[in-house]
Amino acid sequence: MTSRREFVIQLSLGGTALLAGQAMAQAMVAEGDAQATALGYKADTTKVDGKKYANHKAEQKCENCALFQGKAGDKAGGCPLFAGKQVSGSGWCSAYAKKG
Repeated sequence: MTSRREFVIQLSLGGTALLAGQAMAQAMVAEGDAQATALGYKADTTKVDGKKYANHKAEQKCENCALFQGKAGDKAGGCPLFAGKQVSGSGWCSAYAKKG
């Protein structure tokens, strides 16, 4: 039979492991990742090469893209184009689609 103390310790260790797993699943996309490079992703929309991406506009950010899975005002959120990783809310990529 498990004592109350052992139960509490196991519960806290399980919670810590769960939080660590969530943090790992939510790593930020690196601009150098193959998918990020292919889409021209930049963590800061003001750093996008305007000559290479002529359709880019300064007001276009991940946070107001239809693909952004974060909430309004979030600094980062998920994106289906970068499975298991987060993008910067102030970022941009060539797949940008204005939120409806």
